[in-house]
Amino acid sequence: MRVIIACEFSGVVRDAFTRRGHFAISCDLLPSEKPGPHFIGSIWEFLRQDWGQPFDLMIAFPPCTHVAVSGARWFKNKIGLQREALDFMRDILERPIPRIAMENPIGVFSTYWRKPDQIIQPWMFGHGETKATCLWLKNLPKLIPPNVVKGRKPRVHYASPGPNRWKERSRTLQGIADAMADQWGSLVVEKAAQPRTSWEESGP
Repeated sequence: MRVIIACEFSGVVRDAFTRRGHFAISCDLLPSEKPGPHFIGSIWEFLRQDWGQPFDLMIAFPPCTHVAVSGARWFKNKIGLQREALDFMRDILERPIPRIAMENPIGVFSTYWRKPDQIIQPWMFGHGETKATCLWLKNLPKLIPPNVVKGRKPRVHYASPGPNRWKERSRTLQGIADAMADQWGSLVVEKAAQPRTSWEESGP
């Protein structure tokens, strides 16, 4: 399977698919925190490139700054930014890629576009904490929780303030990444072909 992980700088989901034999490449405005195939730039720049072969799956983690209900008290001051963010999310789901999953916290996209197909929690995937996460799915089944554990700590909510707090909040937990790779990666049984070109940490 050939997989795009959009808006991911951590490499967590990308590497989960790679370990299972898929060709996965992440894309973000920031460099990847881990070595691996990574495109520095916007998802639209990425999709304009000639990759030689089509992609089977895109998993996207668009920024939630202007759309998550946790920031509702500031909505009235950033109507334009919010509309831009919502349009970005809608455009991701409308890409001509066979299977798409988009992740975001509970927010206004449910009203703007449609309700999510699934809401998951870290404790369903081996992490004893809470963080409600919405999934909008195109031609993908809902994730089956593989490891429900005790513990309901809102670790992310109480993360210490600082310049990197948003990074800590945005990283996908390993248990969720593994479930995506195990369950969605098994939908295509053919081993993914290697990319036409080799990639380092660079843009177009």
